[in-house]
Amino acid sequence: MTEGYGEGEALTQQFSAAEVNALGEGTHTEPRKPGDSRKKTTIIVAAAVLAVLVVAFVAAFFTARWYYQDKAAPGVTLGNVKVSGKTAAELKPIVTQQIAASTVTVQDARGHKVKATLKDLGVQTSVSQTVKDLLAAKNGNALGRVNPFAHDHVPLAAQTNDLSMQSYLTDKFVAPDKRAVPSTIGFDAGQGAFVATQGRGGRSPKSAQVKSAVNTLVAQPGQAQTATIGYENIDTPVSLENANQAANEANKRLNNPIVINNGDASTFNVAGPQVAAWIKPDVDMGKGVITLKYDRQAINDYANTEVPKQLNQDMVSQVDVVDDTGKVLATMTKGVDGVKVKDAASVAKQVYKALSTAQPATIQSPADIAKFDVQQKKSEYRVVVDKSSQTVSVYKGDQVIKTFPVCTGANGGDETDSGNFFIYLKYRVQDMRGLNSDGSHYLSPGVRWVSYFNGGEGFHTANWNYGGIARGDPAHVGSHGCVNMYEADAQWIYDNCPEGTFVQVVGSQPSGPVR
Repeated sequence: MTEGYGEGEALTQQFSAAEVNALGEGTHTEPRKPGDSRKKTTIIVAAAVLAVLVVAFVAAFFTARWYYQDKAAPGVTLGNVKVSGKTAAELKPIVTQQIAASTVTVQDARGHKVKATLKDLGVQTSVSQTVKDLLAAKNGNALGRVNPFAHDHVPLAAQTNDLSMQSYLTDKFVAPDKRAVPSTIGFDAGQGAFVATQGRGGRSPKSAQVKSAVNTLVAQPGQAQTATIGYENIDTPVSLENANQAANEANKRLNNPIVINNGDASTFNVAGPQVAAWIKPDVDMGKGVITLKYDRQAINDYANTEVPKQLNQDMVSQVDVVDDTGKVLATMTKGVDGVKVKDAASVAKQVYKALSTAQPATIQSPADIAKFDVQQKKSEYRVVVDKSSQTVSVYKGDQVIKTFPVCTGANGGDETDSGNFFIYLKYRVQDMRGLNSDGSHYLSPGVRWVSYFNGGEGFHTANWNYGGIARGDPAHVGSHGCVNMYEADAQWIYDNCPEGTFVQVVGSQPSGPVR
């Protein structure tokens, strides 16, 4: 036993040493370096900052896209005017002002000078289309649209016309008796066709610089340009033969029908003079030809106004007249679907295509259609006018409850019309006027108990024709188409057969008295 330790203490000392040796053999622990903690903290902070930036970017992107959904995108310009954030209503006066500010001062070597607008020089501009183009700029890419560093310079929506430009310059710079005039075409309302007009040779302005200035203004409106013209003596700029060819091409467009329908019951043809108004002859003075252009804006305006006017329909409920058993006797009012046309732009596009290709077209306008409903109207009585027997029989169901002697319309064009009708208008007393078969006028004052069922044909008292009623003789003493009745009988019809009562006119016209 070792001196200085108890037995228990020595064992404890020995166990602890063995334990330490065992731990030393099975586990190795590296000491922690001072920089490890700082590196992990930096990474976490960087990731958090990046996440915040991503969230902020995404939020900014969607906010910007929402804000600019009905406004011009950032970086969009018209000429030198920045239009970012402008609505359609705000863009319209800007476009109008830019067009007005776009001018060309044209001069010649002799010092003759004139300041011309785009309209003067034959340029047809569209404010509404330019506004649409500004709003649609940069639409090709969702991210690019809201990128303020991406720019888009939008030109005017415009069509140039060399003939109009040349005509303006000639009018301003060349004396009438010295002008070269191209053969042209125009619509003759009397003939309903385009016709050619012979031109002549003479002096003509050289307009190349003016054309260049106009093209610059269309691309970058709002500027004041200058251009110098020269002169040349030329033969007829466009021959009569070429003008006749252009007139023939234009008339093909007039002769090919353009029919527009609503997919239901309504259809209309675009009139020839309307088509003629859309055709814009364009003279190429250099090539000596006339080409046909078409006024897109006018076609769009027409589609937006005339198509709804012609093709929209109010829904009309169908009214069927039925008897006591529910059997349909006839349709009193034919049902009409409700139609509201839409997407006029697609109609305009098809009209433009028909003109461009010189092809006839049947165009169905897109439309919302509401189907008509069917209502039933009970007719307690059915009134049958039999011309063969010259009687009126009143049915309730299949049972005859009344029969009256009558005298119907006279021979020679006044016969009472056969067919199915309805009482639609009634008068206790009415002065009746009309024409006799010889063309003279007649007046029957104070006619009582009138019940009309077919235009001017109806049941009524005819005290002046009781003899004709007694004999049933329309061939000799018939009416102008009405059913002549004794007063009590006409009153019974008036009192018991309301508007909507079903009337059938049957039988054949007798050649003499039937009673």
